[in-house]
Parts: sequence; C-alpha cells; structure tokens
Amino acid sequence: MSDISQKSAPAPEETLEATAEPVTVPDPLDEAAIGAAVEAALAAIAAASTLDELKTARLAHTGEKSPLSLANREIGGLSKEFKAAAGKLMGASRGRVAKALAARTEVLEAEDAARILVEETVDVTAAPRRRRAGARHPLSTLQDRVCDIFVGMGWEIAEGPEVESEWFNFDALNFKPDHPAREMQDTFFVEPPEAHLVMRTHTSPVQVRSMLERELPIYVLCPGKVFRTDELDATHTPVFHQFEGLAIDKDLSMADLVGTLEHFTRQMFGEEARVRIRPNFFPFTEPSAELDIWHPGAKGGPRWIEWGGCGMVNPNVLRAAGIDPEIYSGFAFGMGIERALMFRNEVGDMRDMIEGDVRFSEHFGMEI
Repeated sequence: MSDISQKSAPAPEETLEATAEPVTVPDPLDEAAIGAAVEAALAAIAAASTLDELKTARLAHTGEKSPLSLANREIGGLSKEFKAAAGKLMGASRGRVAKALAARTEVLEAEDAARILVEETVDVTAAPRRRRAGARHPLSTLQDRVCDIFVGMGWEIAEGPEVESEWFNFDALNFKPDHPAREMQDTFFVEPPEAHLVMRTHTSPVQVRSMLERELPIYVLCPGKVFRTDELDATHTPVFHQFEGLAIDKDLSMADLVGTLEHFTRQMFGEEARVRIRPNFFPFTEPSAELDIWHPGAKGGPRWIEWGGCGMVNPNVLRAAGIDPEIYSGFAFGMGIERALMFRNEVGDMRDMIEGDVRFSEHFGMEI
C-alpha cells in the first residue's frame, strides 16, 4: 500500500486548501514578503461581498496552509536571537488580518440581516384571512363510525347505484305489484316510465346485488343515500341516509340477529345499552320485527327508542337471488343515519343537517 493511501482523511478546511496551487512560504524575517502577504489578505477580505466569499478568503489567508500561517511555523526553526523580531513581525501582521476579518464579518452580517428583513418582511397591519377551515359533516362521520364497527366484526362494506332498477328495488325484495311503496306519491320514478328506473328508496337493492355477485357466506353492510317523496320538516327529508346489514350463512337464526345488534348497539351507545324486538311486517323478511334500543344517555333520562327494522330474510328473496332457502338462511336489518344522529347527539331538527352551515358541523369535530 502506498504512503498516500495510508494518510488520514483531511479536515474540512484542509480539503478546500488542498485544491489550491502550491503556496510560497515567506521568510518570517522578510518584512517586504510578510507585508505583501498581509496586503493580499486585506485585499481579498475587502473584496468579499458575501459571507461565503469571506469564508473562502479567510481559509486562503489565515488557514493552516496560508502564507502567513506557514511563515509563522518557520519561527520555530530560527536562531534564538531572531525569534523575537520574527515573532513581533508575524504577531502584528496576523493581528491586522484578524482585525480586518472581524470588521468585514460584522459588515456582511449586518447586510445579510437587513436583506432577510426585506425579503421576509411581514405586514402586521394587513387584514388577516378570516376564512376558517371547514369540518366533516357529522352524517359522514357517523356513517364511518358504523362501518368501522362492522368491519371490526369481520363484515364487508358494499355499495350500489342510487338510480336503481325497479326489479332490484321492489320485485327482488318481495314487494307485490300493488304495494303502496311502488306508487309515485312515495317513490321518485325516472323518466321514461317504461325504463323502470327509480331513485332507490332504501339500500336493500345492494343486498340483492351482493347475493347475486358474492360467494356464500355473505356478511355485508350497505350504507348510502336514499330518496323518498317526503316533505322537508323537522323529522323528514326527501334525501336521507341509511345503513342496512345482510348476513347469509348456514343455520343463522334470530338469536344471531339479536346478538349482532346488541353488540353494535353497545359499541354505539355504551355498555349499558340493550335491544329489544317487537313483531312487525316487512315484505323482505319473515319473521319481521321493529328494533328498539335502550338509550342510557338519552336527553331527559334513559328510555327505549325505536330505531329501525330487522328480521330473517324472506325465502322468496333468497330464491330471487338464486340461493336455496333449504340450505341457507339469513338475517337483515336497517336504520336511518339521520335518526341515529338526532337521538344519539341530541339534534332537534333534521333541517339543521342539510342547510350547509359549517357551524353545525364544527360542533361535532372529527370524532362522533
């Protein structure tokens, strides 16, 4: 290995100087040579217009390999009688250079500070921007909360079109041709009538599509926007949101339905919440039931609140989707998100949810 490869890495300042041309070492007793080195240093310092240029001048004229530093080292090799004179000359010369460096540094730092003040100035008299950041709508936040609970139970989220075929919206769900929900006073029909398209009145069509498209068993939650010809008032709106759940598997029973709803309710309303079901009728479930929840934090004190509908999937619905009801059974349920927000978070008027006033959303924050 060569001598060069064995040398240690140079210091940062040495690296800059190593690229310079060889330096002639002046005699520390030669006043003319030392004076020339001082004048060269003073000229370089005076010519520096930025702190970076001044740093370059400092390394070149006061660094370890600068003429003045090398001349100062030569003093050690002089005879005793010459050392005092050489030391006095070198001390005075290096002092002049150091004084010039300090003065020029002070000037350039002041100029740099003044430049920054101009470039980064802030007009404190300017009118502030008063546009506040927006907020997520609590309906979206609550819908995400519901989805998170069911995803945590191993369910999947399913979505479908809002403009829906009449067959998916009614026929496949066991609605008879003369069912009142199929009348124009209850449902938005899309022209032309012969297209048999409607604005979906519930998210149940997504359940049918899931049964047709997915492999068994099925556990899906279907959230989304629905449409009905209701007048806008404190408790009704023609456009609202639902979430519906569907489970299709072997040997499912009402006990599985109640257990699922009870777990969900406790996640939403606290460990003291519980559910009860009351017999009712829906075309797409048999048996069918209304779902009530015991809301421990209700305004005015704990009480039972009607929340939605549920039941075992009607065998006719299973057959419409090509599923054998002799082998598979299922349960379904559905609730309104607006209604849940009203009694869970004490919203007194449904119209507050659709007016677009950001102050309403800010009240709820990012978690609900």
